Parts: sequence; structure tokens; C-alpha cells
Amino acid sequence: MTRSGLSRIILLFAVVGLAAGCANTIRGVGQDTANVVNATQGAGQNVAQATK
Repeated sequence: MTRSGLSRIILLFAVVGLAAGCANTIRGVGQDTANVVNATQGAGQNVAQATK
């Protein structure tokens, strides 16, 4: 295998690794956002029950 061929393979693996890392980060942000929404709704329900 030539040096340029090996370089291309290494570059491909680096790009795939970075893409996988970004996907995990985006998924984590989505989960964090969902948790914030759930917490806000729970707090709103607690306030509504306290004012009855």
C-alpha cells in the first residue's frame, strides 16, 4: 500500500471518529433538554397544587 493510500485510510477513520463523537454530543444535548422540560413541568405542577 502506498503512503498516500494509507494517509487516506487514516483520514477516513479520523473523520468517522469525529462524526461519531458529534452524534453522541447531539444526543446528550437532546436528553438534557428533555430533562429540563420535565423538571419545569414538575415544578409548575407543584406550584399549581400548592395554590389550590
